[in-house]
Amino acid sequence: MSSRRSRSRQSGASAEITDAQITDLVSKLQQLIPELRARRSDKVSASKVLQETCNYIKNLHREVDDLSDRLSELLANTDSNSAQAAIIRSLLM
Repeated sequence: MSSRRSRSRQSGASAEITDAQITDLVSKLQQLIPELRARRSDKVSASKVLQETCNYIKNLHREVDDLSDRLSELLANTDSNSAQAAIIRSLLM
């Protein structure tokens, strides 16, 4: 029995995930990550796919933080009654 399956049983999980399901999920992740999408025909290890996925998510978080900071700056420097402020508010809703 694999350690993954024994951990699954120990944690009380009722449904086991198969190796085929893991392979399918890793393949789907590979298609979603721009860094790996170009390598679709190449064999990429599951650990590499997971590592690149983590990096991609971290980068997305940074982008969201940067955009949030820029938006806050823009709102702070905009007259709240201006047309520009109205456009920004409409985009946020």
